[in-house]
Amino acid sequence: MIIVYKISDNTKEKMIDYYKDLKRDKTPDYAIFQAEEGETIITLYNSNKVVFQGVSADVDANMWKDMEAHLNNGKLPEENKKKDKKEKEKDKTDYYFIDSVGSDEVGTGDYFGPIVVTAAYVNKKDIFMLEELKVKDSKKLTDDKILEIVPKFIDIIPHETIIYNNITYNNNYDINNMNKTKAILHNKVILKLLKNNDLVYDKVVVDQFVNPRIYFIYLKDEENVYKKLTFTTKAEDKCLSVACASLISRYVFLKEMDKLSKSINITLPKGAGEIVDKVGKEILDKYGEDKLKEVAKYHFKNTNKIKEL
Repeated sequence: MIIVYKISDNTKEKMIDYYKDLKRDKTPDYAIFQAEEGETIITLYNSNKVVFQGVSADVDANMWKDMEAHLNNGKLPEENKKKDKKEKEKDKTDYYFIDSVGSDEVGTGDYFGPIVVTAAYVNKKDIFMLEELKVKDSKKLTDDKILEIVPKFIDIIPHETIIYNNITYNNNYDINNMNKTKAILHNKVILKLLKNNDLVYDKVVVDQFVNPRIYFIYLKDEENVYKKLTFTTKAEDKCLSVACASLISRYVFLKEMDKLSKSINITLPKGAGEIVDKVGKEILDKYGEDKLKEVAKYHFKNTNKIKEL
């Protein structure tokens, strides 16, 4: 598995410090360093492009995406690039002012809590209402704002949500890596929405997290596969149904995190940073390894750090 994206300067500084003791002796041309941690090789280039290669590349990539979002108000560098007028108009024509189904997921970069995937339907007549609620600015919304906004439209917008709990995730990770898991869940939730609702739509849009060809390879063993998909990057910004799916998924994820926290009387932090390791150690000390597996994605590198603590 190979994952490539570009990071900001402040994330680059943290990445250089994090991998300083894991560097390989030989550095590729135009690279700042190449490091190896577990089953992942990480290469950071002078251009700020970072390449993750290996079996657990998705885990490392999601960890640093989470860091990038934390340091830069939820935005990755490429999301700050300006588009020219024609490109913006094309995005609006192709994805925005249409009847659409969109799907998105949350929780893949969080050590604690489930993966939540939602497919949502937006009719053109609901666009103005959603804009008034600031749904089109979903990436700029805080968790508190999401908890306030989503109840105002969740009963209006047809949607389906799948909560993929930690026990199921941990039991299946050796068979399905993160991207395969996401592909399976997106396919299931889209089919579920279309089956349970009589919808008229122009497009079914998925935020592209993997090459479309690979996406369908991941689904080769599924009995039913929805194939008329439109894959696009930064889909939340282009398509309101994806933005709604993102917000509903986040809303459900926050509620599930609250339930898990109450079940063990320990507040579970989001992300995969140092505070997560400290809380993980507290759970391990208090309840043991089986309980940690119930609330965490066990293959994350945090598990080894927690055990070392």
